[in-house]
Formats: sequence, C-alpha cells, structure tokens
Amino acid sequence: QLQLVESGGGLVQPGGSLRLSCTASSFRLDVYVIGWFRQAPGEERERVSCMSIGSGNTYYTEGVKGRFTISRDSDQETVYLQMNSLKPEDTAVYYCAAVDPRAYTDYCRYLPTSAFESWGQGTQVTVSS
Repeated sequence: QLQLVESGGGLVQPGGSLRLSCTASSFRLDVYVIGWFRQAPGEERERVSCMSIGSGNTYYTEGVKGRFTISRDSDQETVYLQMNSLKPEDTAVYYCAAVDPRAYTDYCRYLPTSAFESWGQGTQVTVSS
C-alpha cells in the first residue's frame, strides 16, 4: 500500500487560506488516483476533491468549487489542496487517500469511497475568528 502523510493544517480566520500537502512513498504517482476527504465531528466522511494523476482529470464537491484547487508536484511526489476563502463550515480533519493502481481510472469522480485503500493520518483544519 502507498504510504501517505498529510501536513499543512491549522487554525485560520474566515476568508483565509491554507495549503494542505499529501506526500507519497511512491515515485510513480501517475498510476494512482489521489483524493482529499474531510470529516467533521458527528458527520460522515466527505470527498472534497480528487485527481486521476495520469490524466490530470479532477473533481470537486459542489461546496468547494472555485475555492479549492488540487494539484500535483511531480518532482516531490506530493499532491496539494489549496484552500482559499475558507469558511467555518470547512472545519474538519482532512485526509488524503489513494486508490490501488489496479483500480485506476481517468475519472476519479465515479469511484466509490471504498476504492480508496491507502489513507493518511489526517490533518486538522479549523476556520474560526
């Protein structure tokens, strides 16, 4: 399984920005789908965004479109989630996750959450004044 480590969470005021990083143990990220998920207390885990690395196709959940951007640094084998115009409702633990290469698809939006087999430990994002 791919080893994933998230970083970049923290406390930010409404309207602020954060950039989350997801660093992978593999040097061949292009065979993976990487997703960013979040889970707030008492709520179900929600897929925020995903990228099919090989194709570059991306997906964003409706509530973050235009505010969040997923990207990849191929040199560092890192996937980022740039979060702008943050709102209190964005407060959650954010996780990155990967789909096994055998299940790779160019259209990550159609993958069920159960397809994501490798998970990071999560990073807390708190948006509050």
